[in-house]
Formats: sequence, C-alpha cells, structure tokens
Amino acid sequence: MSINYRGLGYAFIGVLVFSFTLPMVKLALPGFSPWTLTFGRAALAGLLALVFLRYSKVAFPDRSLILPLLVTASGIVVGWPILTTLALQETTSAHAAVITAGLPMATAVLAVFRLHEQVPKTFWVAAAIGTLTLVVYALLRGGQEGGTLISNLYLLGAVIAAAIGYAEGAILTKLMPGWQVVSWCVVLSLPVTLPYFVISLWLGAASHTITPVSLLAFLFTAFGSMYFGFFAWYRGLAELGVAKGSQVQLLQPLLTLLWSAILLGEVVTGATLLAASVVIICISVVQRLRVRLAKKSTV
Repeated sequence: MSINYRGLGYAFIGVLVFSFTLPMVKLALPGFSPWTLTFGRAALAGLLALVFLRYSKVAFPDRSLILPLLVTASGIVVGWPILTTLALQETTSAHAAVITAGLPMATAVLAVFRLHEQVPKTFWVAAAIGTLTLVVYALLRGGQEGGTLISNLYLLGAVIAAAIGYAEGAILTKLMPGWQVVSWCVVLSLPVTLPYFVISLWLGAASHTITPVSLLAFLFTAFGSMYFGFFAWYRGLAELGVAKGSQVQLLQPLLTLLWSAILLGEVVTGATLLAASVVIICISVVQRLRVRLAKKSTV
C-alpha cells in the first residue's frame, strides 16, 4: 500500500513541534514554577483560541459534543502536563522516557478498541520493535535510575491520559476541523487553568526571576506545544488513522534529544543515530500497511 505523504507530513509537523517541549520547559523553569508552566500554557492557549474562534465566527459546539471535548481536554490539557510534572519531581527525564515511550503503542491500542481500526499483525511487530528500541535506548542512557513507585504511577497515568486525548480528539475531527477540536478543548478548560495560572504566578513571583529566554520558552510551550502543534497533529491522525499516525510519535524522544544537544549542549551519540534509524524503518513499515475500520465509530 502506498504511503499517505500528506497525512504523514501533518503528523510529523505535530511531532516536530511537540519535540521542542522538554527543552523549552527546561529553559523556562528558572523563570517560572512547574505549576505556572503547566496551567499557564493551557490558559494562554485558551485565550488565544477564544480570539481565533470568535474571529472565525465558529458556533459553540453541540451539547452532545461537550462531554467528548472535555474527555479530550482531560487528557491533553490537564492529565498529561500535570502527571508528567509530578513524575519529574520524583525521577529523572531518562527514566520518564522509558515509561512514556509506550505512548504511541497505547494510542494504537485505543484506536483498535475505541475507533474499531483493524491493523495487521505486521503493524504490532513494527510498533513493538520501535517502542522496545526507545525503551532500551533510554535505559542505556540511565533511565533505569531514579524510578519510584509513585513516579511510575504518575507516568503510567500520563500515558493513558494522552492516549485517550489523542484517540478521542481524532474521533472529533470527523465532526469538526482539528484546530477547532483543540481550540474548544483549551477554551472549555479555562475555568480551571486560568485561575490556577494566576494564583501560581502570584505565589511564585518572589522566588522566580523572569528572563527573556525563560519568557520566550514559556510562550512556545503555550502557543506551540499546547495549541498550534495540535492543528497539524490532529489533521495527521485524521488522514492516516489513529493507529498508524500515532507511530510517527516514536520520533519525538529522539528529536527532543537533538534539540537538547543544540539548545542545552547535550551530546548526541552514535546510539542516538542508531535508535533513530530503527525507529524510522519501523514507521516506514507501519505507514505502508493497510488499516481498515471494522464498523463506523461513534462519539
């Protein structure tokens, strides 16, 4: 089967934007508390989304779509950011990579059960090899150190939350454009994210000094990672199917290491390049497979 290069391109752009998140958070942390970053990026994205929706004269979603939008928001706006923040207070980013490397696989599993996508056995083999490659690579970089029971539970919860957000959001893209899906998610989250952002910003004002670098990094996480990145990501999932599209995210940790090397001075080793090569091959195999719908999915 031929590759859907347009859908693959959209998914890759989304992953490319997401891959900058960790380095940007590291650059932003000297100027902001973890809680300010968590709620602030969602709050600012929500305020921008309000402008976009009003300018585009988009009608408020039908009542039947509110719950699916809230479920999606609970995963991508609240669940993943909060749980990963809590986990990283207890463990290392290398160890976190071991657990979160399972996100593409978890998303694919949800695509099968929630969206009724049928994938061949070759898909699972390629997905498993790609996931295992990332886990082994993370372990070799020290990911076996620093893991606690509570941090592992946080990370497991984060993976589940994000997978739900991706799958449910992809279902909604069948009813509205992807940019409207993420826009309504961050807007509906404003009653929670905006007050917490203001409170955390006020409480942390005395202990943090905002610099131009930390401010720019924070704004990227708000408008890039939390908003515009999802424009492309949901479009890619809609065109490729969630199971196939999710596997493009296997590239994310490797791209993150590349940006960390450029922005933070970390070293890119030969093992990184080898892992990237294996992951790219796995993604290429997955994209050539045919995925069918067993029956029409419903919201």
